[in-house]
Amino acid sequence: MTAAPPPSAPRSRPLRRAPARHFAAAYGLLVLTALLVLVFSLALPRTFPTRDTLDSILSTQSIPAVLALAAMVPVVTGSFDLSLGYGLGLAHVMVLRLVVDAAWPWAWACLAVIAGGGAVGVLNGVVVEFGRIDSFIATLGTGSMLYAVTGWVTGGGRIVPGPAGLPSAFTDLYDSTLLGLPLPAFYVLALALVLWVVLERLPLGRFLYVIGANPRAAELVGIPTRRYTVYAFAASGLIVGFAGVLLAAQQQIGNPSVGLDYLLPAFVGALLGSTAIRPGRPNALGTLVAVAVLAVGLTGIGQLGAAFWTVPLFYGGTLLLAVGLAGYSARRLRTGADAARDAPPSAPRPPTAPSGGGTAGTTP
Repeated sequence: MTAAPPPSAPRSRPLRRAPARHFAAAYGLLVLTALLVLVFSLALPRTFPTRDTLDSILSTQSIPAVLALAAMVPVVTGSFDLSLGYGLGLAHVMVLRLVVDAAWPWAWACLAVIAGGGAVGVLNGVVVEFGRIDSFIATLGTGSMLYAVTGWVTGGGRIVPGPAGLPSAFTDLYDSTLLGLPLPAFYVLALALVLWVVLERLPLGRFLYVIGANPRAAELVGIPTRRYTVYAFAASGLIVGFAGVLLAAQQQIGNPSVGLDYLLPAFVGALLGSTAIRPGRPNALGTLVAVAVLAVGLTGIGQLGAAFWTVPLFYGGTLLLAVGLAGYSARRLRTGADAARDAPPSAPRPPTAPSGGGTAGTTP
């Protein structure tokens, strides 16, 4: 009598996210942008769906988009840089101080300010990682120091160019067009593409994501967390310096307090962007989508004639929503990873008995 083979253990099914839910999580903000454009176009058919509105959005939102990308880089490592607004204010007044008062060539002034932004970023990273100070407190302290330096450089007043104005080549950095569109929009696109390649396609980006997800695990596998976190802050500082150059070319007047207005929109874009394209993790393309949502919403609200106080209300409410959604996406990402890790492996099937009337497994 041949013994029956033991029943095979039920094989576990791989965990798969429903396609519809995955699409909603990854591209929900992009769909929301399209819906907002449709709604405002129907509500304001004479003003909103026009080329002037498009040019205005691409031009005025370029600096907030650049600063949002700068804020996004430290967030990848689990840190926050609250000195962004103060650094932006210092960078733009330093450009004008070097060009107007020190008579530097504008190109050298821009390069010096961008390099200075990188140095400030390194300082932030060193204070956070080697000083073991929470990034909120550390960057708030360095930001206050940057604001003090801004006041010292400007004497508390504005830097106004002389009758000859600023070099046209310098102001063209912001005022020019390319392919019929504002040139700053292409700066944003190029910067987002570079960050996407670094974070999504290079080992450096993978290391930064590991540090942000679990610093202890990153150290155990040999990733120098301190050094790479300083790299993230340095990259953020370089981008802030570049944003300061664009702001100087746009404003053409040095205002020591203008940078603070960009701090909240930058973090709203960075945090809200972590819920799009790659839900649960900060990413460059998601940040661009978040900035687009904010830009379309603010433009439509403004054209509807909303009061001035609706702008901070919109940003504050969106920030709370962004933090909540980012936390929810991160929790779902961790839950899915834990479930996949803890799922029992599928049992191997027992070998079948060879055909041909073998006597293995028979009883006398």
